[in-house]
Amino acid sequence: MARYILSKFGQALFVLWAAFTVSFVLLQSLPGDAVLIKFQNPDYGLSPEQLADIRAAYGADGSFLHQYLHAVWSFLTGDFGYSLQAGVPVSSLLATNLPPSLLLAALGFAVATLLAVLIAIACNLSGLVWLRGLIQSIPSLFISVPTFWLGIMLIQIFSFRLRLVPVINPGPWEGLFLPILTVAVPISAPLAQILLKNIDEVLTRPFVPVARAKGLSHAKVLWRHVAKNTLLPVLTVAGLLFGELIASAVITETVFGLNGIGGLTKQAVDSQDVAVLQAIVVVAATAFVVINLVVDLLYPVLDPRLKIKLGAA
Repeated sequence: MARYILSKFGQALFVLWAAFTVSFVLLQSLPGDAVLIKFQNPDYGLSPEQLADIRAAYGADGSFLHQYLHAVWSFLTGDFGYSLQAGVPVSSLLATNLPPSLLLAALGFAVATLLAVLIAIACNLSGLVWLRGLIQSIPSLFISVPTFWLGIMLIQIFSFRLRLVPVINPGPWEGLFLPILTVAVPISAPLAQILLKNIDEVLTRPFVPVARAKGLSHAKVLWRHVAKNTLLPVLTVAGLLFGELIASAVITETVFGLNGIGGLTKQAVDSQDVAVLQAIVVVAATAFVVINLVVDLLYPVLDPRLKIKLGAA
């Protein structure tokens, strides 16, 4: 078990290092210069010598290897650098913009899970073949809907047609209702597909007829015996999808004009604010790695067979 835990932690650290390194190389390879974009404006009246001093102050004049090693050490010590555009520490920008994105992702994931479970229940408790076929087609429809299109359609329906959610100055929860649906609907599709597939597979196992022979109803068989045996595959996909929710905030927050990581990313891309972009990549990768690490560590807890295999190894 100790070897298993150390292995998972080692893999997590490697993924974080790889994400940081790849993003650093790509960001440094971008055409243009963030310092020049910000300060090479005739209105500032800065001389080439002054621009060179500014580049030196931001560490942009060093070699590639020097900048990389400096960035690695800074991130390890919790220093994300300064935003060229905002002129404030990147950590303060993250402290302001990250909580709304995390709240949106958490609530969106909760709603997505609820939708997936409801679809699975409706499919397995419905006695009508045509209704089951119709419900089973819902995940395929959900997963094919582009996020930006879904957000625009929800605004059109709930705000302009039904006038249920105000577009201008909505309340704190009113303003989250449509964004939550926008991120939840596409995410619920793969969850529902995996859940339905695993339920159908578990229902063919020998213990299901035995449970039914004891007089249990179909609903009780599903709840007591089938549900826990379908948990692990769904948990794996759920961990991956929750990590992706942080990335999907860029589109959703842009569509709804929310202040979060999505809006911050868009501004940083427009201005080539490398320090901000690097920090966002690291934060997203950390969220993805931590969530999947927790899922991996929960496997032996949820499935005793894995604990026995690890103990034997």
